[in-house]
Amino acid sequence: MSEPNREVVFVVKVREKEIPLDERVLSIIQEYLKTPMNLEELASKLGLESWEEAYEFIKALPAWVMWTPPTLWKHRRKWLVEKIQSTKSEKPE
Repeated sequence: MSEPNREVVFVVKVREKEIPLDERVLSIIQEYLKTPMNLEELASKLGLESWEEAYEFIKALPAWVMWTPPTLWKHRRKWLVEKIQSTKSEKPE
């Protein structure tokens, strides 16, 4: 079982890169969803090499994460971690 004080970080894999999901990344995603931003600009803001990587990132990102407001991310992440841990503790070993 994992340490209780260890922070869980969710990532999205794009080719060989792992992009950690945090409030900054979610703010960029919200901007992408709500304004006319092209994939090249999204790639630049996320530190990706090309629009193709930005496209792969968007495809790999779960919709519920994409539409989560950045201000709620910590609460959703905490809820998800607790749910996963409770599911693990219910399973017989």
